[in-house]
Amino acid sequence: MTATPVEALLAAARRHGADRADAILVRDESESALVRKGVPEGIERSESVALGLRVFRGKRAATVSTSVLNKAEFDRLAEQACAMALVVPEDQYAGLAESALQGHFDAAGLDLECSSSPSMDDLLARAREAEDTALSFEGITNTNGASAGHGRTSVALGTSAGFFGAYSRTAHSTSASVLAGEGATMQRDYAYRSAVHLEDLESATIIGREAAERVLARVNPGRPRTGTYSVIYDPRVSATLLGHLVGAINGAAIARGTSFLKDSLGKQILSAGLTVHDDPRRIRGAASRPFDAEGCAALPLDLITNGILQTWLLDSRSGRQLNMPTNGRASRGVASPPSPSVTNLHLAPGTLSSEALRSDISEGILITELMGSSVNMLTGDYSRGASGFMIRNGEVAEPVAELTVAGNLKDMFARMIPGSDLMFRQSVNAPSIRIDGMNIAGL
Repeated sequence: MTATPVEALLAAARRHGADRADAILVRDESESALVRKGVPEGIERSESVALGLRVFRGKRAATVSTSVLNKAEFDRLAEQACAMALVVPEDQYAGLAESALQGHFDAAGLDLECSSSPSMDDLLARAREAEDTALSFEGITNTNGASAGHGRTSVALGTSAGFFGAYSRTAHSTSASVLAGEGATMQRDYAYRSAVHLEDLESATIIGREAAERVLARVNPGRPRTGTYSVIYDPRVSATLLGHLVGAINGAAIARGTSFLKDSLGKQILSAGLTVHDDPRRIRGAASRPFDAEGCAALPLDLITNGILQTWLLDSRSGRQLNMPTNGRASRGVASPPSPSVTNLHLAPGTLSSEALRSDISEGILITELMGSSVNMLTGDYSRGASGFMIRNGEVAEPVAELTVAGNLKDMFARMIPGSDLMFRQSVNAPSIRIDGMNIAGL
């Protein structure tokens, strides 16, 4: 039987003196179509393949990569990696994951591959439908275009300790971006959706309508007065708060001592009752996978239960640094070693609808867009540019822009109140999130 590229590269690593090794192969194929005012402006098809090798010689490790798949290149690559590993400094925490699986594995049961493969004409038609729908709304003055695409990513991973796994994932997407207003008051907004299976992707008409309705609502924005407000993060942006949380509980950051939550394991960091869950085995999930980048089992995990931080995000190296076992959260590219990250992450929804969540706010702000970022992960200090809408007497009122929202993430996490409007549209998802007492810089 002919060896796979991963198996052949591992064999080459052994021949050139590696004590242990792992190799990863990633293939990407994609097609996309962009139209603007109904005219195709970008038709693209791309294919790429990349192969990465990590070798260990004692406590020294080196990582190399290539896009050439032939046996002669494998020997050259393995020889280069093994030579590099002799001259780099020792890393006492380096090594393969002790809890890696053994044998062959795939993504059976996760339903990550769609059999639909739209033609370029299909993609152009879907993009035109989204743009035509958006342009049909009165008040839309221009378009940045609409796009549709699909792709497939295949991953194969093997280790010298006897693990081999492979899986593929498909993706389909549609987007539209339009403008409303004139001159200095012109506003832009967009809508975007993606799904593993084409049948789960919302129609182009829905996406075009959303883009138009969002931008029309933003025309002629004002600026709020500087002050302290109750703020609601729309689901479109609320997941960014989870992104900051993930960064703060990343095992690599904890080991370096560079996180404001470094002393918070086992402590209450969110309000009682709140749960943050990571599930690499979600059926048709945007980031689902059968194993992590070190060949460890990919299992669901509560990061926070009842507001209490349960664990750090760990790969094997950060786990060794913290004297804890990996929890199967390793990710990697072909040219870099593994590092901890999440898969399908979400904040569990609350019981309040978006209307109920704001019903007692006499004057507040609904944030629908964030821009720029000044977040200090050592202290938790948070400041971002934002736009959205005023909330007056519990109702969404006039649009506002050019404001800055600021606070401290540790305090913000403790005051988060989630709504009930959670939807799984990307790899990290959250419902509307209300935080009282936020500092707003405006007029």
